[in-house]
Amino acid sequence: MPGTKKLVIVESPTKMKSIAAYLGDGYEVLSSVGHIRDLVEPKNLPPELKKGSLGKFSVDVENGFEPYYVVSDAKKKTVADLKRAMKNADELLLATDEDREGEAIAWHLLQVLQPKVPVKRMVFHEITKDAILEAVDNTRELDTALVDAQETRRILDRLYGYEISPVLWRKVGPGLSAGRVQSAATRLVVERERERLAFVSASYWDLLARLAASAASTEQGFDAKLVRLNGERIATGSDFDDSGKLKPTVKAATLDEASALALVDALKDPAVDLTVTKVASKPYRRSPAAPFTTSTLQQEAARKLRFTARQTMSVAQSLYENGYITYMRTDSPSLSQQAITAARTQAAALYGPETVPDKPRLYKGKSKSAQEAHEAIRPSGDTFRTPASLASTLRGSDFKLYELIWKRTVASQMADATGSTASVTISAGPTGSSAHPAASGAVAEFAASGTVITFRGFMLAYEESVDEERNASTDPTESKLPPLAEGQVLALIEVEAKGHETTPAARYTEASLVKKLEELGIGRPSTYASIISTITERGYVTPRGQSLIPNWIAFSVVRLLEDYFGDLVEYDFTAEMEDDLDRIAGGTADRVDWLTSFYFGSDKHRGLRQVIDNLGEIDAKSINSLPISDDITLRIGKYGPYLEVIDPDAGPDAPPRRVNIPPELAPDELTPTRARELMDAPVITDRVIGVNPENGKTIVAKDGRFGPYVTELEPEPEAPAAPPVETPTETVDASTGEVTAAKPKKKAPARKKVAAVKPRTASLFKSMDIANVDLETALRLLDLPRVVGIDPESGAEITAQNGRFGAYLKKGVDTRSLPGGEDQIFEIDLAGALELYAQPKYGERRASSALKEFETPDPDSGKAIKIKDGRFGAYVTDGTTNATIPKSETVEDVDFDRAVQLLADKRAKGPAVKKTAAKKAPAKKPAARKAPAKKAAARKPTPSGATTTVRKAAVRTPAQKAATAAKAAATRAATAAAKAAATPKS
Repeated sequence: MPGTKKLVIVESPTKMKSIAAYLGDGYEVLSSVGHIRDLVEPKNLPPELKKGSLGKFSVDVENGFEPYYVVSDAKKKTVADLKRAMKNADELLLATDEDREGEAIAWHLLQVLQPKVPVKRMVFHEITKDAILEAVDNTRELDTALVDAQETRRILDRLYGYEISPVLWRKVGPGLSAGRVQSAATRLVVERERERLAFVSASYWDLLARLAASAASTEQGFDAKLVRLNGERIATGSDFDDSGKLKPTVKAATLDEASALALVDALKDPAVDLTVTKVASKPYRRSPAAPFTTSTLQQEAARKLRFTARQTMSVAQSLYENGYITYMRTDSPSLSQQAITAARTQAAALYGPETVPDKPRLYKGKSKSAQEAHEAIRPSGDTFRTPASLASTLRGSDFKLYELIWKRTVASQMADATGSTASVTISAGPTGSSAHPAASGAVAEFAASGTVITFRGFMLAYEESVDEERNASTDPTESKLPPLAEGQVLALIEVEAKGHETTPAARYTEASLVKKLEELGIGRPSTYASIISTITERGYVTPRGQSLIPNWIAFSVVRLLEDYFGDLVEYDFTAEMEDDLDRIAGGTADRVDWLTSFYFGSDKHRGLRQVIDNLGEIDAKSINSLPISDDITLRIGKYGPYLEVIDPDAGPDAPPRRVNIPPELAPDELTPTRARELMDAPVITDRVIGVNPENGKTIVAKDGRFGPYVTELEPEPEAPAAPPVETPTETVDASTGEVTAAKPKKKAPARKKVAAVKPRTASLFKSMDIANVDLETALRLLDLPRVVGIDPESGAEITAQNGRFGAYLKKGVDTRSLPGGEDQIFEIDLAGALELYAQPKYGERRASSALKEFETPDPDSGKAIKIKDGRFGAYVTDGTTNATIPKSETVEDVDFDRAVQLLADKRAKGPAVKKTAAKKAPAKKPAARKAPAKKAAARKPTPSGATTTVRKAAVRTPAQKAATAAKAAATRAATAAAKAAATPKS
């Protein structure tokens, strides 16, 4: 029987609370917490399904690519709660996100809940009261085309990964994975590193002159750069290719050091005039950037805020769910009329009416196939909340990202910045003297430019950042120029020759990789953060600062994919897949036809199945090898990369020499010269330091698995003297003459084995060099821990020692770090140790000094408020109530008011409800025991690490079996007779 409330199901619990407050009592709002079901792992399929075509992928590739979904264990309670709520509902509103994933979640909810009440699809782009109420009034039907596109993408990824990943496991290494988008992203990073490996630097020189309008106005000087010599353009960094040579299409002269220095000397000659030959001016105009899409938000947050893509999306998700911004997964830069009006109104109010153009700015995305009809990411509502108004509400990363989005949105509707750019050409030539090179006809031309912005427009609110360009000219002449006229002679303040080296293409950052993926059409807004997270977590790339550096294992993976799965990692092919998924989402392509073509093949390309079936033999050694020079090869082994060189003089059977590669060495730094240095470096072997004068033991320095150390060698035990061999004596019987051998004497009991003495060892301090450690230092290390003295209060011994986390003192179980480091182990005395123990422990000190302590007590409890560092991060406490600081906020962001608010919010929630273990049902009484079976012979315990072998019973002959049966019968008869004899007769 239908209930009386409308049930609304959203994805996020955070959304649930916000939307419930807007809809009121007639609605019950619950959350699915994301997807409730997914493809099952093939190993978890029912046994009867594992044998068919479904068994390999949990997708029936032979029958329309039907997937086998299951509700995950983690979501069974959620589903039960939703079904329970359905009983009291008269209508179901599926309010998941309006993208492929959101549409698929709604479809799965429909399949699992099987509602018997009307079902509507509710969509919205922002969580405000007006938007939610409008969404309730304008519902639609479920879009099955979007569901098909999401399902196709999910199945595609399952087929791709499950077919190709096992090849990587066998030929490269365990735990690796392949994916249609992550593989393309990894290839981009590896190709950029290959470019850097092959890059040859070129040297070039130029001149920079500091000039003034006259000798009397040197304080208003400007910079000019040499651009031509004798009418020929001077080459700059962008004119050279990756081989260090001028590009074939470039016509320019290269200035070397000698020529540059000679020209500097010539220009300093008073006989040389610097004359203005040309002055030009042109208008300057710059337009604002479009509002944020998902990719541009990730790029700009990386540049300006140093956020990772994942961090950006996490913070944006929080802002969206709490109603501060519109939906954060979009590839459309357009704004609704409501947003345009809000932005223009706010710009006029804050920066003046003149900063707003007469007509609104309309933005259109470059993508031909935007997958959803969202607008740009912007502040929510029809009136934007300014960052200043939210300073007490939003904190840390939330505030920074909201401010970035607000600025970009408002600036997008503001007027262009305008001004003028002046450029001037200056010629340097002789005035009559012939005592220097310039006099022979060499004429040097300098250029300078300066931009003056007369109207800042949108720049009052926001300026977009850009990625660093390769070999970009950091021209310092972009400044305001003084008034100049043609024919005017300028004063030379200073001239300097500068040498430059061309640089290889910059490594990808998260921002530039997202930009490149978007340019190539690979991936979609919702996938960029997960792509970068995946290739990082799989160990294909390592972030170093902002750069993404590929690990050597990525070279092997990419090479295998290029050699044997070339079509699948082609950028155009991967981008076409995205376009095909868009066509399925638009209802113009069929999912089964597309998956059939992808997996089994078509006229256009070989299918994945055909590629796998015809891989041929893959030479794993070749895939995992990279020649560095003629005789040095890099190999990617089971335990990491190493260099290998075969000594031609050592013979054909001699093993190659191997050297590990330092883990901090980036691939492009492993040049042939660096590889040779690593191979030629002396091999650290055991170094005898000396003999301990106290015990005569040899002390040796070694380089071990955990670093260099010294050890005291125990003397080789002397072999015990062999016992004399006793020859049995003969005895002759005098009467018979029979000779018999005397019985040998009993052997002495074997000596018990004495446990080997473990030699003393001590790690070297980080400041020590294994090659320079002397005997005195080694003995001091071996004598650690050092007894500092006896604590007069407790009588406990205080020792100084070196540990995993550095030098420290120990008194019983109480420890203190030594602030002076390792050297203080040998220097600290008892007085210094007692003084250190008189101070609070490091953790206690940090709670009040390293973090924060507020002077004003909490207004509720009256206790002092502190910020401490706990197991799960920083938290605010008054000694009674603890409140965790949100991840989006830093300790520096939390002031006294915020700390009081966090504590008050925590008190309002009340204490956490402790989960009590469910009582177990009383155990059933054991059933009546049957007659005990004969015990099998007890097995002897198997030594640790040994393999237990189960042996089969020996085969017996019929005669043996008959004898055993007869023996058993006789035993039974004897037992019966004994019992009869013992029983009294009646």
